[in-house]
Order: sequence, then C-alpha cells, then structure tokens
Amino acid sequence: MTATLNDAPPAGPTAQSPAAVTPPKRGKGIDGAALGAIFVGLVGIALTLGPILYLVIGGFRSQQNLSTNPTGLPDPWMWSNYIDILTEGTFWRQALNSLVVALGTTIGVVLFGTMAAYPLARYRFKGRELIYLIFVTGLMFPLTVAVLPLYFMIRNLGLTGSLWGLIVPQIAFALPVTVIIMRPFLKAIPRELEEAAFVDGVTRVGFFWRVVLPLAGPGMVTVGVLAFIGSWNAYLLPLLLLTGPQEGMTLPLGVATFQGQHASATTLIMAYTSLSMIPALIFFLMLERRIVDGLTGAVKG
Repeated sequence: MTATLNDAPPAGPTAQSPAAVTPPKRGKGIDGAALGAIFVGLVGIALTLGPILYLVIGGFRSQQNLSTNPTGLPDPWMWSNYIDILTEGTFWRQALNSLVVALGTTIGVVLFGTMAAYPLARYRFKGRELIYLIFVTGLMFPLTVAVLPLYFMIRNLGLTGSLWGLIVPQIAFALPVTVIIMRPFLKAIPRELEEAAFVDGVTRVGFFWRVVLPLAGPGMVTVGVLAFIGSWNAYLLPLLLLTGPQEGMTLPLGVATFQGQHASATTLIMAYTSLSMIPALIFFLMLERRIVDGLTGAVKG
C-alpha cells in the first residue's frame, strides 16, 4: 500500500505537464515586408490620385489664387468656373458625341470580338492558330502607322466628320485585345453543354446566342469596359477624322480646342478637363471588380 501511494503522481499544480503551463502565444504583429507593401501601396495611391485631386480642386481656383498659392486650398472657391462650363451647350454636345461613340464602339467590340473569338476557341480547322496569331500581332501594330491610309479610306467612304467614321476604326483597333481576352472564356465552356444542345436540336448559331453569350458574361463586361474607356479617352482618331465645328467633336478633342481658345485661363481649362474625365472615371470604378474577375478568368483559361 505504501508503494502504491509513493508511485502515485503528486497532486496539485506540479502534476501538470510543461505544455499545460506554457503561456499561449500571442499573434505576431505586422512584419517589415507587410509594412513595406503598405507603404508602396500608399505611395502608388498618392501618385495616382494626387494629380486628379489637384486638377479637380484647381478648377475651383481663381487665376490669381493659382499664381500666388498653387498648393493651398482655393480662396475663394470659384464655383462659377464649373457652372459656366456646364451651362454651355458645347460641352453637353461634345459629351453626347463621346457617349454615342463610346457606346457604339463598345457594342461593336463586344459583339464582333466575341463572334470572332468563338470559332477560334471552339472549332478545329486548318489555319486557326495562324488567324489567332494575326489578332495577337495586331497588338503590336501602332495606330500612328495606319493614320494616313486610314484617313484616305474613311474619306473615300464619305465618313469624314461623321461619328460612324470614328466608331468603325475604333472597333477594328480594339478587336485584337478582345479576341485574346474572350478566347479562354469561350474555350472553357464544357463540351457536354454543346453536345446536349445539339441533341435538343439547337443550331450552332442558336447555341452561340442562347448558351455562349450568357456564360461568357464576365469576359464581355471586361472587354466592354476597356473598349468604353479607350473610346472615351481617344484623341488621335477624333483629331484626324472629326473635321468640323466644335459641336461635332468628342470631349478629348474639345478639351484641346478649349485650351487653345482659353490659353490664359488655366483654371477654366482645369475645370473643363475635370468634367470631361469624370464620366469615364465613375464608369470604371463602378465596374472595377468585374474587370478584375474577367481578367482573372482569362488568365486561368
């Protein structure tokens, strides 16, 4: 009985194992690499948003305030700079032209780009990769090289000074990146869906409209947003093709014309530029997540 008592483990706190008395580990703080990444991100945000904020705030300055205190807040706030521009019909006419061109370009790019990418992704035929390579090569084809022959072509078609004469070339130059982005989406659609649709009597054209387009929605949103923003900010093609009064110009070309007419009124130019970029900026921020999702899906494909 004595041996049994001596062999028993001692009672109390000393009976606990070392692991039981070890204090819990606290969570680690932010390491140096994370702090460096945060700092780089903040610097990038400052470099990106700084010029935009300065431009928008500069539109509220007077010309004298811009000269004496260019880095401070406006004193006084000149709301009339923006009001004068918004009350002019020329600005709204140019904004409408930009919207028509951007929407027409976006619809054409999404529709024709998806139609061109569909056979390159789903069908096997001789020369398929060569055709795809031609689209890829289009990314390396600078617009400035095609300016002169493009102008003569549009002039021969009688579209000079017309918005259609601007929409058609913008669609053509946006097709390469559209095909490259859309091909992985269309290739990822299961073959079983296509076979089941054909068994049910659906034609290839019907399968494209009823099945392919809904499933390729994220990619179509991505290329649509890129086409819209690219068209809204385009300057070289409107400068070349829109030869007419200010009312027939798009906003980027209107900004350049306004700058030439008001060379001494820097604050008015800043206000005009701010108003011209706000629609595209809002449109991009609203669909930013869809753009990222679409590009991620294209990379995975």
